[in-house]
Amino acid sequence: MTPARPTMVDGTDGAPGGRAPSARPTAKVAVVGAGSVGATLAYAILTRGAAREVVLYDIDTAKVRAQALDLAHGIQFVPMAHVDGSDDVQACAAADVVVVTAGVKMKPGQTRIDLAAKTIALVRELMPQLVHVAPDAVYVMVTNPVDVVTYAALRYSGLPRAQVLGSGTVLDSSRFRYLIAQHVGVAVQNVHAYIAGEHGDTAVPLWTSATIGGVPLLDLEPLPGRESLTEPARQAIAHDVVHSAYEIIAGKGATNYAIGLAGSRIVEAIVNDEHRVMPVSSLLEDYRGIGGVCLSVPTMVDHDGAGQLLSTPMSEAEVTALRHSADTLRAAAVQFDL
Repeated sequence: MTPARPTMVDGTDGAPGGRAPSARPTAKVAVVGAGSVGATLAYAILTRGAAREVVLYDIDTAKVRAQALDLAHGIQFVPMAHVDGSDDVQACAAADVVVVTAGVKMKPGQTRIDLAAKTIALVRELMPQLVHVAPDAVYVMVTNPVDVVTYAALRYSGLPRAQVLGSGTVLDSSRFRYLIAQHVGVAVQNVHAYIAGEHGDTAVPLWTSATIGGVPLLDLEPLPGRESLTEPARQAIAHDVVHSAYEIIAGKGATNYAIGLAGSRIVEAIVNDEHRVMPVSSLLEDYRGIGGVCLSVPTMVDHDGAGQLLSTPMSEAEVTALRHSADTLRAAAVQFDL
């Protein structure tokens, strides 16, 4: 295949595609996959000003060029940036962060684990190519089933643990906080709560450590006109966290906006060396007796990728559920010869 001519746009004057010496990007982010998730994630990165150079890479020549052009035509309205679109993996060379969104699209009725076989085969082929051109990048896996895919990417890339992480339950935790905020009647920004474990059916809501304005959520008195956060209410919230994606997929075919924003926030934490605590998926070794599997727990995210895991308070039931989630993911990895 002849590589598509890259679409290149920046915010400088002069010859088309030209770039002033002073406009060199402070960070280059490559997004692999120009579908709805990849394009939305690239859009979010640009609007947040998380990178000065964004590359879209996809083997679909026409689509990747069209997505890059569509993004480029709005570059006037976002922080200064440079956009490329190409079907040549070399376009990802020297990226600081590589976000992998390419994979098999989930269909209504499928679970994330159902997608694993074809996606893992893609990761087996793709990761060595990407590492060859961008060996120093931090790799953020977004493709589902993200925990198994992250484990596969780590194995097939040969990179250190910190350098390969998954979006994990960052989006689940955002859904969790949103639903809690709706029930309690506060701004979602005041809710601090995490979903741990699998990004999927065995996800674990960490009620024990959840707080609102510094008050433990389970101790919070109901606000006027609001109901108590009873056990049935908590079960309903936990159910909706896991199943809302299926509802969205049934309604419009894919989730893209929230995961695009979540993914861009992970990228931002890496690029800016924020040391931000996020429930990303990474390889665990002896975390509450769990090891040899990638799943999500609150993790320090910085320029090097997935850093220290936090010993977040958990009840005995939550630890048991987390171990069950790990066992489920480990069994899936074994099923796919990982």
